[in-house]
Amino acid sequence: MNWVLIVSDTLRWDYLGFYGNDWIETPNLDKLATESAIFVDAYAEGLPTLPARRAILTGRPVSPARYIYQPSDAVANFGWHPFFDQDVTAAEWLKEQGYCSGFVTDVYHMMKPGKNYHRGFDHWGWIRGQEGDMYALRDKEQVMDLLAQTTMDPETISDEHWVIQHLMVRKDWQSDADTSVAQVMSAAADWVDSYTLDKPFFLCVDCFDPHEPWDPPTEYAEVYYADYAGLAGIAPPGLTAEVSEEELRCIKAAYAGEVTLVDAWVGHLLATLADNDLIEDTIIVFTADHGTMLGERGELHKGESRLRHQCTRVPLLIRHPDGELAGEEIEGFVQHHDILPTALGIMGLDAPERALGKNVWPMATGEEQPERDSIFIGWSRYCSVRTREWNLIIPMWEEFLGDEEPVRELYDLQADPEELDNVIEDHPAVARELAELAQEYIERQAPLTTGTIQEPDPKMSKDVTITFDALPSEQ
Repeated sequence: MNWVLIVSDTLRWDYLGFYGNDWIETPNLDKLATESAIFVDAYAEGLPTLPARRAILTGRPVSPARYIYQPSDAVANFGWHPFFDQDVTAAEWLKEQGYCSGFVTDVYHMMKPGKNYHRGFDHWGWIRGQEGDMYALRDKEQVMDLLAQTTMDPETISDEHWVIQHLMVRKDWQSDADTSVAQVMSAAADWVDSYTLDKPFFLCVDCFDPHEPWDPPTEYAEVYYADYAGLAGIAPPGLTAEVSEEELRCIKAAYAGEVTLVDAWVGHLLATLADNDLIEDTIIVFTADHGTMLGERGELHKGESRLRHQCTRVPLLIRHPDGELAGEEIEGFVQHHDILPTALGIMGLDAPERALGKNVWPMATGEEQPERDSIFIGWSRYCSVRTREWNLIIPMWEEFLGDEEPVRELYDLQADPEELDNVIEDHPAVARELAELAQEYIERQAPLTTGTIQEPDPKMSKDVTITFDALPSEQ
């Protein structure tokens, strides 16, 4: 049995038709949902981009995470680092089971110097040019006309800003086939078309869209706002108060257009699998790392303290080749680190001992009852404890906040399912109880979420001295 894992970055669960959205067009994913188990209580475990992918690809919780300085990377999130030496990735494990693995991505964070997210794959391809990827020469003068269409001031923007690199790439787009997600899904489809090895495969397809910049081809955004114009979605500020009402409508239309664009090109990959008669022998998993705020509480974008459902709940579809649970909605808390053990279980394989996630398929089929009454989600210095009734957001590492005012929020999910009204002052006992639960989790998990990074093997480096005996001696 093959496995195709599709990950989309910053894709809100409630912007998909199969979760009840009736105004955004996602026909391909909606069709996939009719053939899949639909997990309605799926959440991230560690955020953002890199921690989430470590949880997905290792089946191991990553929160609470420590901060590891990396001079080649300006992102300073706790947990923003490569796989640990001790980790066993999906590709590495499946190789031991006789699988061939492929990896196609445009998520440049995974490919930065010092990262190792292609570890274990037999083949990998990197589609260049997303966001801050150092791909195009940042020549501001060449894109001044495009900069003028953003929410930024072309005269004051830095010559080194990542937006310039994005505009240098997109100025040559001719159609939606030139976009990054199209290139990713097309490369993955080509991989499927060309695969002839006599062994099962694992294909990981990871696209950065609909992550910012929210910049779909105009025709995609016009579906959601007929007067869409400009490039307001490329790099909007973090608060809606900083943009006009017209700009906000364009920003939301741009994001919605990105979602439909992702759907269209995921559909291309799914069609290729079907054309190669692989659907009935392949498990397909579709998910995202996290979502984003799109005006709720006056906020745009994700953030380490914005641990509400708009950012932390994720889509999760698992299509069983035999059609089990097709179209059924599955309740019960599931998190990223459960994906690997669940997929391996369906494939009839054991999970690595280091994978601490749970195979949730027995829960989905009703053989087991959901076992989690609460879940923990960590993002750098903040964490969320979520139950059926409440969501508490508090600092996890308050000592690292410096002069920042700590964010403390509590949401009554029965009265306020959209998590818009912070009621922490009204329920101090509930907040205290959930904070104690968070502390217990941190103490229990902290020993399990550490490791070494690219350390030399002591068996190979013990008492070894590097010499330069091969160099010619000076005469």
